[in-house]
Amino acid sequence: MHSFIPPDRFFPYLTWIEIQAMPDKENVVLLQPVGAIEQHGPHLPLVVDTAIATAVVGKALEQLDPMIPAYALPPLCYGKSNEHWHFPGTITLTAQTLIAVLMEVGESLYRAGFRKLVLVNGHGGQPQIMDIVARDLHQQHDDFMVFPLFVWRVPNIASEFLSPKELELGIHAGDAETSLLLSILPDQVKMEAAVTEYPYGLPENSLLSMEGKLPFAWTTRDLSRSGVLGDPTVATKEKGDRLLASLATGWTHVIHDIYTFQQPKAWK
Repeated sequence: MHSFIPPDRFFPYLTWIEIQAMPDKENVVLLQPVGAIEQHGPHLPLVVDTAIATAVVGKALEQLDPMIPAYALPPLCYGKSNEHWHFPGTITLTAQTLIAVLMEVGESLYRAGFRKLVLVNGHGGQPQIMDIVARDLHQQHDDFMVFPLFVWRVPNIASEFLSPKELELGIHAGDAETSLLLSILPDQVKMEAAVTEYPYGLPENSLLSMEGKLPFAWTTRDLSRSGVLGDPTVATKEKGDRLLASLATGWTHVIHDIYTFQQPKAWK
């Protein structure tokens, strides 16, 4: 059941007695991996985003100082993936449903006495959902510290091996994601089926972009016939191993920072 998570760090393996008696519960760090079940081209399984978020959290918890109390919740596999719903196999929740699920998870944890919740999002189509949930939970409970984080945002070495074009446009099932899957789920990668595809007709010399500060709305079908945005053909397990290690190191640092974090206060 614990998958990539160390069993002694897997929240569902605890009993209610252990949770009730847990010391310094206000500073225990709970990590909720949030992924997706959505198409990732002809070569990768639907579980990519969930697998990456869970594997990175698990690797970080393996190397975390054992004196820091931190636990992973079971991954939430379904996300808001409607940009991919034209491709068979994609399962999507509405924004309203995902918000409701995460709000109720948060409320349950707060009721149990926990005060630090990290939303470890692995899917690029739902950071805004994490932001809304974190703000609303904190607004309802001003001592609840909720962190809406994206698994890729910690310092990592992706820029060392991705081409400039891949860094800008390889946002789905490209080199980085495929390399990571070759590291964590190699038997589920079909490299013989990998194809390279980048979107055509993007605005040139424009402030607008697919993602970034000034984005436009799109669905994957608008930009790709295969469901791939990037070049997975150059992916390797060696790159994936290095990338996983760098992401885990970054997340180990983040978990430590959250453990010591206290909500800033207005100046008096």
